[in-house]
Amino acid sequence: MQPLGRRADPAYLRRDPAPSRWQYRMQRLWLTPVFRGLFRFGGPVVVIGLLGLAIFASDARRSAILQSFANLQQQFQQRPEFRVSLMSVEGASRDLSDAVRAKLALRLPMSSFDLDLAALRAKIEALDAVASAELRVRSGGVLQVLLTEREPVMVWRKDTGLELLDKTGHRVASLIARADRADLPLVAGEGADRALGEAMQVFDAAAPIASRLRGLVRVGDRRWDLVLDRNQTIRLPQSNPIAALERLLALDQAEKLLDRDILSIDLRNQDRPALRLAPFALNEARAAQGLAPSAGNNL
Repeated sequence: MQPLGRRADPAYLRRDPAPSRWQYRMQRLWLTPVFRGLFRFGGPVVVIGLLGLAIFASDARRSAILQSFANLQQQFQQRPEFRVSLMSVEGASRDLSDAVRAKLALRLPMSSFDLDLAALRAKIEALDAVASAELRVRSGGVLQVLLTEREPVMVWRKDTGLELLDKTGHRVASLIARADRADLPLVAGEGADRALGEAMQVFDAAAPIASRLRGLVRVGDRRWDLVLDRNQTIRLPQSNPIAALERLLALDQAEKLLDRDILSIDLRNQDRPALRLAPFALNEARAAQGLAPSAGNNL
């Protein structure tokens, strides 16, 4: 038992072992998982944020830190294992390979981090002779360029000169002389490049007279004229030109129509084809019928 005199002491009577109201609330709050998480993780984040604000508040300190990071980045990117020293161009002719190198104009060696492969690919595919390109950086510091070159299938005669076209009608390159690609068929006229698919079908259908074929002429960007040697012209219709040409070739095989002295055969009216005879042949035909010579030459 406590001495009676100590119990009567006022200081002893005021000491209460129970927590105060504020302490009680803090203890209850500390038992909350959210509060403990905020205190353990949010507190350090706030402190770090305040320190960062204090450091970056100064322009000089901010510039020094950014410059240090830039130097570290540059030192990392300039390491020998990231250096590109050679460029390999594959899948193209010698002339196209030289054109690609001139188009890129890369100053090697340089870091692979400084190479924008997407932009380089776009520059290469802007060349008419390139159908597609693929770029990759190989081990050993080699920039590999894989090209798919456009294959010319037709010569297009324009007012400005001769051009080579691929099967889609896309320009491949200019041509100095027709004799340089005598192996390719010839088309002429405005819009011939946009109708190249139909032109190729006409050439295929005209295979029986390929030895006499000089080319196709696009008329009004609507239809074709088939030009043969001896200045003969076959005027094809706008619709179904292949069928009309096949019927004519069948008639020629039976009657040798194209061997006659005919200037042109007009198939635009498929129900009534028209022949244009040479003047001498027309006069002979009229004389055989007992008619006077004619100034015209249509039949």
